[in-house]
Amino acid sequence: MSGETRAITGERPVAEPAIGFFERWLTLWVFLCIVTGIALGQAFPGPVEALGRMEIARVNLPVGILIWVMIVPMLLRIDFGALGQVRAHARGIGVTLAVNWLVKPFSMALLAWIFIRHVFAPWLPPDQLDSYVAGLILLAAAPCTAMVFVWSQLCRGDPYFTLSQVALNDTIMIFAFAPIVGLLLGLSAITVPWDTLLTSVVLYIVIPVILAQLWRRALLAKGGEPALAATLARIQPFSVAALLVTLVLLFAFQGGQILRQPLVIAMLAVPIVIQVYFNSALAYFLNRRLRVAHCVAGPSALIGASNFFELAVAAAISLFGFESGAALATVVGVLIEVPVMLSVVAIVNRTAVAYEQRVAVR
Repeated sequence: MSGETRAITGERPVAEPAIGFFERWLTLWVFLCIVTGIALGQAFPGPVEALGRMEIARVNLPVGILIWVMIVPMLLRIDFGALGQVRAHARGIGVTLAVNWLVKPFSMALLAWIFIRHVFAPWLPPDQLDSYVAGLILLAAAPCTAMVFVWSQLCRGDPYFTLSQVALNDTIMIFAFAPIVGLLLGLSAITVPWDTLLTSVVLYIVIPVILAQLWRRALLAKGGEPALAATLARIQPFSVAALLVTLVLLFAFQGGQILRQPLVIAMLAVPIVIQVYFNSALAYFLNRRLRVAHCVAGPSALIGASNFFELAVAAAISLFGFESGAALATVVGVLIEVPVMLSVVAIVNRTAVAYEQRVAVR
């Protein structure tokens, strides 16, 4: 998540406050964005629609710029040199990779099928069912790459495991995101616009990764870690502002639908919450079975449950548009991110002693 406020490098993780003011109250900010966006959409429909029409090759220019402002600072924090540390945490990384890439997207597709196509279908607009399912799949198809550093610190996780895991996930995401999304959308009988999907991957993963890493190398070559940390501190407010403005725009377009069916957000939240708890519990249990230390099992569970919602929002807008149910579904993930993940952190911390005792006995 782009609101993460700590610079972590492959050489030495920097100890700073685990969760900042913005992250702690993220749910409140999202709620305020909902209210502001709906109000603007109803009061100024003309200008809002004009923003929505500013597209090139189905990419909305205002949102594309905002997404880059969110994503590039986040990717600037990632040191791909940490991939050399993967072998030191092979079991924990193996568990997290399996949950992230082999379980989480497919479990979300199943939950979306159960709740959106069946349980809640009578109360949802029929023409948006496929779009809601697609949005949930996009949300679960890539793991979070920044906010997990906060969750890892809160559960006293090994920072080098977290760093190497995130670097590896980012590398895999470049190649695996489009195929997994295409496969699951196809299995869900949703038409896959491959050209737009691949364009989204290039625009919102490949190019930002390259630019961020070039920028990172230049900063480290010029002034070392202090220069990198200073730059991250300067650009952080822009990243936060871009996130909030994007959410306001999304809800400006979604306002009519939400006013007609205010419970749609709660219904979309159900499969998201279930998949977070399911995948975090699965990763935690598998790590315990493999006798992995708690300082690795904790962040493994949190990374296994996390979602890269910035990418999901960008891809949903590119693939299905501002007013789509897919865009709304991805934003619901932002709304519930902090309270749900903090509850997982609390569970991991409260079970730490019992976890270590069981690992020691086996």
